[in-house]
Amino acid sequence: MMFQNLRDSNSSESQVSEFILMGFPGIHSWQHWLSLPLALLYLLALLANMMIVTVIYQESALHQPMYYFLSILALVDIGLATTIMPKILAIFWFNAKSISLPECFAQMYAIHCFVAMESGIFVCMAIDRYVAICRPLQYPSIVTESFVVKATVIMALRNCLAPMSVPVLAAQRHYCSRNSIEHCLCSNLGVTSLSCDDRRINSINQLIIAWAVMGSDLGLIICSYAWILRSVLKLNSSEAASKALSTCTSHLILILFFYTVIVVLSVTHSAGMKIPLIPVLLNVLHNVIPPALNPMVYALKNKELRQSLYKVLGLDVKHN
Repeated sequence: MMFQNLRDSNSSESQVSEFILMGFPGIHSWQHWLSLPLALLYLLALLANMMIVTVIYQESALHQPMYYFLSILALVDIGLATTIMPKILAIFWFNAKSISLPECFAQMYAIHCFVAMESGIFVCMAIDRYVAICRPLQYPSIVTESFVVKATVIMALRNCLAPMSVPVLAAQRHYCSRNSIEHCLCSNLGVTSLSCDDRRINSINQLIIAWAVMGSDLGLIICSYAWILRSVLKLNSSEAASKALSTCTSHLILILFFYTVIVVLSVTHSAGMKIPLIPVLLNVLHNVIPPALNPMVYALKNKELRQSLYKVLGLDVKHN
């Protein structure tokens, strides 16, 4: 409703009532072949994350802060993938390329919210690992169920409010001629590039939000793992050090992929006119690959979670 009102306020100066999502630029004639791997990734993301949530819910042994954060991450991953994949598959399978302005701005907002929320949950998980490894005796009194609830509420409020200005500013632009977007989803800069007026405020606003949210999150994560590494190096037992580091390996892999793609997206967007397919493809994959990989990496790296998964599935596995 908010986006509809903003659009209506400019209706007298706008000739555009909908956008056309063209898909992957430069490969329109055969892009439908990409629907199969993308659909499989989406299905994997849904099933794997639902399984993670189910296992953590059913197994009382997993009712611990670390697994609570993991279940929240799984729910966020489901939301992130679902925000874009149904529309992308509809484009490829049914040629449903049109999207109304309010729907486009709503998708833009949802994408920013879920990406920021995932970043926030990574911060919570990094703090959880820091306290567990660097302050093990204080862990039960610091990282409690109350801590999980408070951290989740704070992150949800921050990540719902911070991106609000992105679709609001986009909705205030005047779209008076072009409406074809060379993209599979409603990205802020892709949509506002069609506006007939100055869009510099949109670019500046997105840059500020990215640094304020993603930059601060990444800084906290780096600090947490720097302290973890420092504590691990002080351990006299190499076995204990190896075990401590192994608990963080999967987390680091996912974090590196998540933030590396964001950096690459930021860099390649400036070269969009030369290699438009790369930023568009990365943008889509960034919203579907982490949701598909997160549960698998955690299940493979965490013995307790893996054994609980076998138990829920009714598999009689006696080994690791």
